[in-house]
Amino acid sequence: MKDIFIPAEYEVVRNPDLCIACRVCERQCSNGVHEYDKDLKKMIADSTKCVNCHRCVCMCPTHALKIVKSDDTYKINYNWPVQTMNEVFRQAATGGVLLSSMGNPTENPIYFNKILVNASQVTNPPIDPLREPMETTVYLGKKDVEIKRDARGMLVDNLPPQLKLTTPIMFSAMSYGSISYNAHEALARAAEELGIYYNTGEGGLHTDFYKYGKNTIVQVASGRFGVHEQYLKTAAAIEIKMGQGAKPGIGGHLPGMKISDDVSKTRMIPKGVDAISPAPHHDIYSIEDLRQLIYSLKEATDYKKPVIVKVAAVHNVAAIASGIARSGADIIAIDGFRGGTGAAPTRIRDNVGIPIELALAQVDERLRQEGIRENVSVVVGGSIHSSSDVVKAIALGADACYIATAAVLALGCHLCRSCHSGKCNWGIATQRPDLVKRLNPDVGKERLVNLVHAWTHEIQEMMGGMGINSIEALRGNRLMLRGIGLNETELRILGIKHAGE
Repeated sequence: MKDIFIPAEYEVVRNPDLCIACRVCERQCSNGVHEYDKDLKKMIADSTKCVNCHRCVCMCPTHALKIVKSDDTYKINYNWPVQTMNEVFRQAATGGVLLSSMGNPTENPIYFNKILVNASQVTNPPIDPLREPMETTVYLGKKDVEIKRDARGMLVDNLPPQLKLTTPIMFSAMSYGSISYNAHEALARAAEELGIYYNTGEGGLHTDFYKYGKNTIVQVASGRFGVHEQYLKTAAAIEIKMGQGAKPGIGGHLPGMKISDDVSKTRMIPKGVDAISPAPHHDIYSIEDLRQLIYSLKEATDYKKPVIVKVAAVHNVAAIASGIARSGADIIAIDGFRGGTGAAPTRIRDNVGIPIELALAQVDERLRQEGIRENVSVVVGGSIHSSSDVVKAIALGADACYIATAAVLALGCHLCRSCHSGKCNWGIATQRPDLVKRLNPDVGKERLVNLVHAWTHEIQEMMGGMGINSIEALRGNRLMLRGIGLNETELRILGIKHAGE
């Protein structure tokens, strides 16, 4: 039996009056969509290969191209949508697990969009961020220490190691391998200029980037890829990855075609072989085991580095966070189920985990109830779309936010969700030299800096409108939030009132 034909999801539309057959589209497409037909003396396109990355559309000098949703489809059946049918056809043909990337695209609620921010009016007037001080600096780390003064009455700095951020935003974990050298360079340089941090992910740290160590968070994941003493000591902080929002309960997966010579050397694994990290850390099966690893890492770095523990947002995340806070961790990172990824099983990505908003509210409430909120800082990620999401997350109890998809969008990503193929036409999620060079690190760095500066300005404006002049005063201030279109259970979990109350 022959493979069942699957209609193209997108259609390449070419305007023959504008196309000059310059073949730019052919050179720019890594998927082989465009081709020059010598007999017809014109460009033709194979729409079945198109992933809608828009590279050809953006680069066409005469604007002769557009990509549209194909109207070639099956008979309408609301019980069996087109995507579901195509997935069955693909698995029947290959016998393989479906892989996806770039986070969850399904129509589940985005709770940030159902939360409104309160504003000050008369009795608590707003603050003008252009003319009055507005503090966005954040310190991440343990703060449960006794206040002490020296003989002169001056405060003694007895805080454990802290991460100082000029704004409550950091670049989330994206490994070298899942993204390119140039993308990592842009992230590292932007973090340095902004006074924030970027995360290596579980791919180790290229030796070229050790010079950015003061703005680098290194990750220790279950596969221990690229982990060694110098790697740990170079960083500003160490993150133990227990889970990831896009794929809770399973390990990482980097396809072998992305393991180039440089990636192989950095990760300390064979070239061209799939890098599959196990689901659990095989030395962690309890909070006591986690505590042992935390203190082993602190011992290895002379107790000079904060240790972060990253977990996926799952239904019992509040209890998990309580254990982590008592295990010696300095920071907890929680990743929601809409978090981005370079490669994840589709069924896991779309069906496992919970939204970051609900997880965050529960974690903050649990830590406060147990009197241990100051034992640990809380960082959240998983589809932070804008500065308003950052404000709402902090008001729900976060100290800072991780961003990843927003960062790669700033680098040029068009969310075509084909990262796992290694054919990223924008030079981000690829290791092919001809594609990597399309991303200019200078331009990428500048765009990332612009994004974070813009968000910071908007955060200041929103705080000013709330009559709040510091991130510390905003943190956990749920009185400034109101829900809209939420039911009683959702409002209770979030710990906020409905709009109008």
